[in-house]
Amino acid sequence: MPRILSVLENGKIGGVYNIGGLDLEQNLTLVQRILNLTGKPESLVSYVQDRPGHDRRYALNCRKMETELGWRPIINLENGLRRTIDWYKDNLQWVAGVRSREYLSYYEKYYENRESSLRAIARSGSVASN
Repeated sequence: MPRILSVLENGKIGGVYNIGGLDLEQNLTLVQRILNLTGKPESLVSYVQDRPGHDRRYALNCRKMETELGWRPIINLENGLRRTIDWYKDNLQWVAGVRSREYLSYYEKYYENRESSLRAIARSGSVASN
């Protein structure tokens, strides 16, 4: 069963479920794997001075998904990276839209006055329902 559907159908209301894989990689190792899979040189890596609290890796504890919902990942990190890279290669128009930042006009149009609109709704004390 897909992860999100598993949480929706079998999770506890208000429960928090971390969804991810079981592979643990240091950030630098992950970057090197991505470069390798895309045929890019490691010379593209830019090293910066370390800072206090710098995370060397990111990891989620997904055991709750396994123990409460019986879910385990079926795609390992290597395959997931390949599929993600392939998606980006197959969706270059979407990538171009992100790079051009044209999507920001959507947010400006629909969310520019979001805070004041939400305050007005809250002041009215009700939301129209169907």
